[in-house]
Amino acid sequence: MQSHQQAGPKGLPSEVRPREKLLARGPAALSDTELLALLLRTGLAGKHVLQLAQELLDAFGGLAGLLNADASELKTVKGLGLAKRAEIAAVMEIARRALAQPLRQRALLNDPQAAADFLRLQLGDRPHEVFALLLLDSQHRLIAFEELFRGTVNQASVYPREVVLRALHHQAAAVVLAHNHPSGLAEPSPADMALTRSLCDALALVGVKVLDHIVVTRERAASFAQLGLL
Repeated sequence: MQSHQQAGPKGLPSEVRPREKLLARGPAALSDTELLALLLRTGLAGKHVLQLAQELLDAFGGLAGLLNADASELKTVKGLGLAKRAEIAAVMEIARRALAQPLRQRALLNDPQAAADFLRLQLGDRPHEVFALLLLDSQHRLIAFEELFRGTVNQASVYPREVVLRALHHQAAAVVLAHNHPSGLAEPSPADMALTRSLCDALALVGVKVLDHIVVTRERAASFAQLGLL
């Protein structure tokens, strides 16, 4: 009898097991569930690995939600041990760093789509609003990404002094402001526009330029610069 420890879910024909399917047809042929099953390798007692993978995706709202899950959230999944949690966390961090790499190597303005993709991955699936900064050097390459505030993003909850302090700490020449809309609508609100004006004024006092304010959802991104709002 074929062992299912490495090859895949017991009882499945080899041609539909994730590993064999990947080797035969390439990784793009695999579903999200199959890719995650490959990472997990084994299931639990009474639950094959594909079933476990699907339950994880359902619990976190797909791969994007899993990418944004932290260690404490992964701990809540019954049967997901330390080794599997560590593997998931490592792969997700690799994905985040891969998306950040072009921003560190090239001027952000030369690749605005890379910035949008990076921010959607970081923030797009959050259930609450998060305000963040892309801090850039004089060549507009990424120095650091920092999440600063959580909750409703407006002038009352985002403190210009903190934003200025983080820019000075990193010796940033420019920044891109960013936050998410959990509603799924990426269009900037009047509160977003008022906040942007306030932060532009505060950062200008210390010689830091605001290049853009990007609002993201799971599926979309809206750029203040591209909309002519800066």
